[in-house]
Amino acid sequence: MVKVVVVGSINMDLIVRVSRLPRLGETMSGEGFSMGGGGKGANQAVACARLGARVTMAGCVGDDDFGKRLLSDLVSEGMDCAPVRVCPGVNTGVALIAVTKEGENAIILSPGANALACGEDVERAATAMKEAQVALFQLEIPIATVIVGLKKAKEAGCLTVLDPAPAAPLPDEIWPLVDVAAPNEIEAADLGGSDEPAQAALRLLEKGAGCVVVSLGSKGALAVTRDRTFSVPAFPVEVVDTTGAGDAFRAGLAVALAEGKVLEEAVKFGAAAGALTCTALGARSSLPQRSAVLRMLSSSSAR
Repeated sequence: MVKVVVVGSINMDLIVRVSRLPRLGETMSGEGFSMGGGGKGANQAVACARLGARVTMAGCVGDDDFGKRLLSDLVSEGMDCAPVRVCPGVNTGVALIAVTKEGENAIILSPGANALACGEDVERAATAMKEAQVALFQLEIPIATVIVGLKKAKEAGCLTVLDPAPAAPLPDEIWPLVDVAAPNEIEAADLGGSDEPAQAALRLLEKGAGCVVVSLGSKGALAVTRDRTFSVPAFPVEVVDTTGAGDAFRAGLAVALAEGKVLEEAVKFGAAAGALTCTALGARSSLPQRSAVLRMLSSSSAR
């Protein structure tokens, strides 16, 4: 079984179903409430575990009830959470999510303990990195900590995958540390300076990224390397909630690369995981098992 180290955020998601997203200044009634684990880091870690990898998670939670519950949930997924630090007197990160019947969402993040993640937290995962094939990062923790983590992962011989979300200005020094950059279309445009995904991806290659995989939602994904550019279509599904689909896509990409799959196969694996996530409500509860992804891939190839 391959191993993936995830360094990133751990949040509690508070989700309200709405008929539509509210206008600025508007108060409206929701149609249902649920609460569950979230955070791009933790979501991707859980997704990697369900997709067949051994996972070590590094990050921070508060010493509140949310933190205790989230840590327990992560351990129940079979992952190693020894590097996760509990921060006294600090709240655990929270995401307030409104989701429409069409599956669109709006999210407000309160980072809490995630903002305290530092180089020492990365150090606690250094031993696991030496045993891992891939290290996976996002931007819901301080960028300086992400850079330290990328450096440590490269030193350990890991393939590094960066999900540059939420979109933020990044220093040029980060890109040579990234083997696979995996932005969505908006993030690619912000980081690459072009609304054309292929051009934006080429710009990130020029900055030093090893390759770029841009997720395009219902349009699938675009992969750009120094040798070739190719597209992978989206898998057709009935969308219930898109929350967590991007996390599942990047986790699937990371696990497949850890298993030694070529890039095109890895992108397809990630696309199938992302599509399945859209078929259920919630960021964590909707993350698919490996068997479901393999069935979707098999069904697709048979058509």
